[in-house]
Amino acid sequence: MELLASRYANVVSLAQGIPSFDTPSAIKRRASRALDDGVVAKYSLSPGLPELRELIELSLASENMYYDWQSEIIVTAGSIEALTATLLTITMPGDEVIIPDPTYTSYREAIRLAGCEPVYAPLDEAGGWAFDIKMVEKTITPKTKAIFFCNPNNPTGTVYTKEQLLALAQLAEQHDLFIISDEAYKDFIYDGGEYFTLGQDQRYRKRFIRVFSFSKAYAMTGWRVGYVHSDASIIREIMKVHDCLVTCAPVVSQYAAMGALEMGQEWIDFFKKEYEKRRDLMCEALDRIGSEKLTYARPNSAYFVMPRYNGNKPSFDMAVNILDKVKLATVPGSAFGPSGENHLRLSFGRKEEDIIEGMKRLEKYFQ
Repeated sequence: MELLASRYANVVSLAQGIPSFDTPSAIKRRASRALDDGVVAKYSLSPGLPELRELIELSLASENMYYDWQSEIIVTAGSIEALTATLLTITMPGDEVIIPDPTYTSYREAIRLAGCEPVYAPLDEAGGWAFDIKMVEKTITPKTKAIFFCNPNNPTGTVYTKEQLLALAQLAEQHDLFIISDEAYKDFIYDGGEYFTLGQDQRYRKRFIRVFSFSKAYAMTGWRVGYVHSDASIIREIMKVHDCLVTCAPVVSQYAAMGALEMGQEWIDFFKKEYEKRRDLMCEALDRIGSEKLTYARPNSAYFVMPRYNGNKPSFDMAVNILDKVKLATVPGSAFGPSGENHLRLSFGRKEEDIIEGMKRLEKYFQ
């Protein structure tokens, strides 16, 4: 959609999910100092700088997750490299991996890259896009190897509850499955909502693999740095694939990540307040359009909302028609799985003025 939008003049985009903010100055200074000190020109150790992994261990411990920096944490070239390395490690070609429907579109392709088959488990839209545990269980076959999801969820903005996640973990125990959780948006939960991750429950550490990216929380999408952590027995095997894929994460970005963990919390707090305000702007505009044309579940995390439109027009055709008529870029819901059809994904990670203008154009289209 961004490529299509580039052909038009005066387009407003609420499509690609990238933060509108620049990387905080304290993080950039940390990277700049490393450049000036001449410590970024050579490879780091493959699992990452020891100082960074120690900071990650402390950060995890502050959230009641206890993992050893030397044997249970790998710094990666963003979360997608961590996820791809994980899939290549724990699966064999022909395995099946269960993903929620809808979910982030790149998961499907990473699963296929590993020679596996993605299997969709529809979420409960009427229940605010919650996990339907019975539906997940129905999708399990002898070929199933893992359950793979992001929490909070892109594109729905859902935060899965502790009860839902523990039910998933029990299901994984019953069928001897891995659980992969991408938690890139965990810092942006609104309305006083609670955050729970299976990484806080030591019973599941030998089957639970958690991935985090600095991209969204610290406005660092271009720096390409994240990490994966799990039990040492799993990380030891992921390490072999990670080393083949990238040798190590970009060293200058690892220093920037150190700055993020050392000095970034006040920026996360600021970003969260801004996103919450932008969410309200977008939802108020959707309310003005009216439920007879668009219905939606109010997101309580991340920076996406996924309204359903009336009618049977395919979502790709709808998104292209909106772009053509009012010069607004959105993402068709079908990109995120079969249940995404008849939906559009809108990002309130964009600048406030873009959200205001973009929603005016969407109102105009539906009028």
